[in-house]
Amino acid sequence: MATKKLDTALVSAGRNKRYTQGAVNSVIQRASSLVFDTVADKQRATAGRAEGELFYGRRGTLTHFSLQDAMSELEGGAGCALYPCGAAAVANAILAFVEAGDHVLMSGAVYEPTQDFCSKILTKMQVTTTWFNHCTGSEIGELVQPNTRVVFLESPASVTMEVQDIPAIVAAVRAKAPEAIIMLDNTWAAGVLFNALSFGIDISIQAGTKYIIGHSDAMIGTAVANARCWPQLRENSYLMGQMVDADTAYMASRGLRTLGTRLRQHEESALQVAEWLTGRPEVARVNHPALAQSPGHRFWQRDFSGSSGLFSFVLHERLDAQQLANYLDRFHHFSMAYSWGGYESLILASQPEELAAIRPAGGVDFTGTLIRLHIGLEHVSDLLADLQAGFDRLTN
Repeated sequence: MATKKLDTALVSAGRNKRYTQGAVNSVIQRASSLVFDTVADKQRATAGRAEGELFYGRRGTLTHFSLQDAMSELEGGAGCALYPCGAAAVANAILAFVEAGDHVLMSGAVYEPTQDFCSKILTKMQVTTTWFNHCTGSEIGELVQPNTRVVFLESPASVTMEVQDIPAIVAAVRAKAPEAIIMLDNTWAAGVLFNALSFGIDISIQAGTKYIIGHSDAMIGTAVANARCWPQLRENSYLMGQMVDADTAYMASRGLRTLGTRLRQHEESALQVAEWLTGRPEVARVNHPALAQSPGHRFWQRDFSGSSGLFSFVLHERLDAQQLANYLDRFHHFSMAYSWGGYESLILASQPEELAAIRPAGGVDFTGTLIRLHIGLEHVSDLLADLQAGFDRLTN
C-alpha cells in the first residue's frame, strides 16, 4: 500500500479494532486496576506491560494505547510517552537521560519554563546547562563538551520565531558526541509540519494542549522517541509517575482527526494577517517563518511542510504601561491568555527588556514592544478590523 497522506493518517492512526471495539472513535477505558482471570493472564500481562498489554492503569489503558500508537505513526517514532502537560513532557524527557555531572546544551530562545527547569531544577541535581544563540548552526559543535548528554532545540524559537538549521546542528552534534540525545520542542509544527525524527532528532516533544487538543479545554504533553531512546524514555517516565487520564487521552485522539483541516485554516488566516501587518507603519517587523524576511525562513522553506497560526510582530515604539493597557484591553476578537493552538485568537505583549532577561545567550535586537498573536478560526476580516482598531487606539 502506498504511504498515506497526512490527512488520511490523521483520521486513521490509532483506530484499529482493538481500540475502537466497533465504534468510530477509540473507547474511553477508565481504570486503575485491571483484572486478571488467571495466573497465566497475569504473567502474560506482566511480560508485555511495556508493549501494550493491559497491566495497570498507570501503564495505560486502550484509550492511551490508541493515542500513543497514533502519535508514533504520525511522527515516525518507536513509541510515545504521555504527560499531563507540555512542560512535564520537556522536564521528564530531559530527566530520563541526565544524571549528576552531565551537561545540557540548550537554545537560549526556548520556552521560558524550559529554561526555568534547567536553571532551578537541574542545577540542584548538579547538571549544568550552557545556553547558545538560537541561530547558531554547525558551529554548535564547538560548544559540545565531553559530558554533554542532552542537546535541546526549539524551532521556531519561542516568541521571536527564528527557525533553526536543524540538519546542520544535528550533524555537528553527532560529529562531536554521537551518543548525545537531541530533543526538539516541536509544538509550533504540531509534530506534523516538521518531521523531526527524520532529521535525526531523537525525541520530538510537544504540548498537545495546543493544536492536538485544539479547543483550549484540556492539557497533555507528548514525547515521541526513536528506537534508540524509547525504552529508556518509557521506563523512566513510568517510574516518575507520568501519565494522563483516559478522558484527556481520548480528547487528544479526537483532536487528531481534524488537525489537518484546522492547521490549514490557521496557516491561511495567519499568513493573511502577517502580510497585512508588514504594510503597517506602526510595525517594525513581522516574525513569521513563512515570510522571506523572517530569520531562518530558508530553513523553514526547506524543512517544513507548512506553518501554523502563531507568530509575532515588533512595534517601532516601546509602549508604556498606559499605552499597552489601552491597546490590549479593548480587543473584541483577540483574547489575552497564555497558551495557544485553540480555535480562538489570542494576543500577548512582551517588552524588549523582559525578553532580554530570559535570553541567556544573544539577547534581543529590537527596542519596540513585541506583540504575539495566535490566529484562530474566526473570519480573517473580523480579525483585521480588530487589529486596525487597536492601531487606531495607539494614535488617538
